[in-house]
Amino acid sequence: MFKKSITTMIAAFVISVAPVLAYAAYPEQPIRLIVPFAPGGSTDILGRLLAEAMRPVLGQVIVVENKPGAGGNIGGHFVATAKPDGYTVLLAAAGPTVINPSLYKNMNYSPGKDLQPVTALTREHNLMVVNPEIPAKNLKEFIAYAKNHPQTISFGSPGTGSPAHLAGELLNKMAGLKMQHVPYKGSGPAISDLLANHINVMIDNMPPLLPHVISGKLRALGVPSSKRAEALPQVPTFEEQGLNGYVIMAWKGLMVPKGTPEPIVRQLHNAAVQVLQRPDIRKRLTELGAEPEGNTPEAFANQISEETRWWADMIKQTNISIN
Repeated sequence: MFKKSITTMIAAFVISVAPVLAYAAYPEQPIRLIVPFAPGGSTDILGRLLAEAMRPVLGQVIVVENKPGAGGNIGGHFVATAKPDGYTVLLAAAGPTVINPSLYKNMNYSPGKDLQPVTALTREHNLMVVNPEIPAKNLKEFIAYAKNHPQTISFGSPGTGSPAHLAGELLNKMAGLKMQHVPYKGSGPAISDLLANHINVMIDNMPPLLPHVISGKLRALGVPSSKRAEALPQVPTFEEQGLNGYVIMAWKGLMVPKGTPEPIVRQLHNAAVQVLQRPDIRKRLTELGAEPEGNTPEAFANQISEETRWWADMIKQTNISIN
């Protein structure tokens, strides 16, 4: 009887620890980090920085794959329907995660239900920039110039329904402008056309715009944040320039398919937080106009839920929808 009891206890112990032992070796193969936008934008910049920094922490190569299209929905759906084993990870952004559910009437997945939060990586300042051919030197001058040139000013974005698109439409609404929206497949192509003066203005994440502002190829007019960005302390906020209530900041985070085992989620979380605590990484992110985060999966889930409701209200104000 005693032997039988011992045998039963050992069997129960083996069964209980088997899942832990199975995940202890993770990762045993390269990890795919899916960027749901084209190369050259802020999501892509962060993805490549993160992939390189997390490689030695996890002991595996992290391969960045760009899967742009449908405002980030293609990449998001790819990860949402992938095997939940920790080898397919999404570099999530606000657009596909908290905005698109209120914009797209026929999304084929639900970010809130089909994806599992790991951690928020950064908060990012947005930046309003113009081609130097536009004579405005600040936000007030731009608004006056745009009103004197109705329907001739065009603003670009990484795609219809993107935060940059909504930011431009919100400026139209709050400042009484009639700027025309020109959507692109990612920030990179939009910035190229802005540099060539095919479009006039953008309000987008700071990282991909910053080098062109520093070089003088683009002119910064304002930061739609609650405070000035450390990367461009000389550029005032929208509120400092009289446009009260206009505050929009972007974010990036890691998400995995729903059902990914908790030990793997925690391992990815711990690796990302370890990287974000490195002084050189924090310095680089600050230089790009981003603020390191690194919250818990639970806190990130709450953030996503709250911001989904906030953007739903904004989208109602701008009357934008996508079939």
